[in-house]
Formats: sequence, C-alpha cells, structure tokens
Amino acid sequence: MERPKVIFLDAVGTIFGVKGSVGEVYSQIAKEFGVEVSAPRLNQAFIQSFKAAPPPIFLDAEPADIPQREFDWWRVIALNTFETAGVLQQFSDFSAFFSELYIHFGTAEPWFIYADVVPSLMNWRRLGIELGIISNFDSRIYSVLQSLGISDYFTSVTISTQACAAKPDPQIFTVALEKHDCSPSAAWHIGDSIVEDYQGAKAVGMRGIWINRDKK
Repeated sequence: MERPKVIFLDAVGTIFGVKGSVGEVYSQIAKEFGVEVSAPRLNQAFIQSFKAAPPPIFLDAEPADIPQREFDWWRVIALNTFETAGVLQQFSDFSAFFSELYIHFGTAEPWFIYADVVPSLMNWRRLGIELGIISNFDSRIYSVLQSLGISDYFTSVTISTQACAAKPDPQIFTVALEKHDCSPSAAWHIGDSIVEDYQGAKAVGMRGIWINRDKK
C-alpha cells in the first residue's frame, strides 16, 4: 500500500476519550453545586440532548464571536441534559455551574489518550507523514491537545465551527486537505464514526479507516 502524504484523525473517540462517561463528569461537577443526580441517568439524558442538537456550524458568525457561540451551543445541550434528567430546578446558579463544566472539558482532566495513539503518532512522524485533525469538536480542542501533551504532532487542526461545515460534509475535509496542499487520494482519515469519518472521507476520495473503539 502506498504511503499517504497526510493522515488525518478524528479527535474525541479516536485520539482521546472521556474518563468514565460524560454523565460521570456532569454528575461529579453538579455535586459540587449541591445537585445530586446519578451518572447513568445524566449520561442517557446527555446522549439524547446531544443527538437532538443542530450541528455546531455558525455561518453568520465573525471568527472572534465563534468561542461565545460554541459556549452557547453547549450550554443549551447541558440545560436540556439536566432538564431531561429532571433536576434543572435544583441549581441555584446554573450559569456558574455551566462555566465551570465548560472550562473543565477544555483541560486534560476529563480526558485520557487511547494507548495506541502516541506510538502511532511517533511512528507516522518518523516516516515523514504529515498529521492533521478533522473534528466536529470546538475551539477547546487546542487547549485539550496542549494539556494532553500531543499538540506538537499535528500540522493542522480543522474543526467544524471554524470550517463552517461538520463531518460528514465534504467541505470540512476539503478545507483540511487544502492546508496540506494535498489531493484526496494521497490522504487517509481515521475515525470512530462510520458515517462521519469513514463514509465522509470516502465520499471526498480519501481513504477512510474506521476504528472501532467500543468493540461493539
């Protein structure tokens, strides 16, 4: 097989994952604000709220406004999560809680790097392959990569909120390829979603590689 010029990777679920579950993190921080709710219940409510949310694309936003728009987008998801779990009324100050939660997910604290990632990144870099990220995550990805100690491996980071398109939309892949001056046929994209990553990459003419983290 011919060596690619660039290997792109998805972020959450591919490079790093949430320790435990999102519900556990939400539950833990809610507890600090005097709200007791079980992690499994919150996790179920989160999945439901996240799936119901529109894609994080802000076509009319100025680049300087994007971080605030991302914050507001996630705030709605968190509100709906606690509303669905039936405990929203228990917060005396939901805004203070959400600010802490949002900052928390921009640090290394709630994340872990999958064991196969760093050896692979080191190997690809040794082979002279350029590395990039294509993710529907938000601007916090830069601080997460930095705090996990892996940002130096990546030449480019392309996220949906800045590309004005979310995977599997071909536009986000095209934006990423342009950063490397690379044709689709000379690039691979690895991710944990069959639709967003594997099919999305293949539709543009890249080699799509599905990584099954859940082993389902």
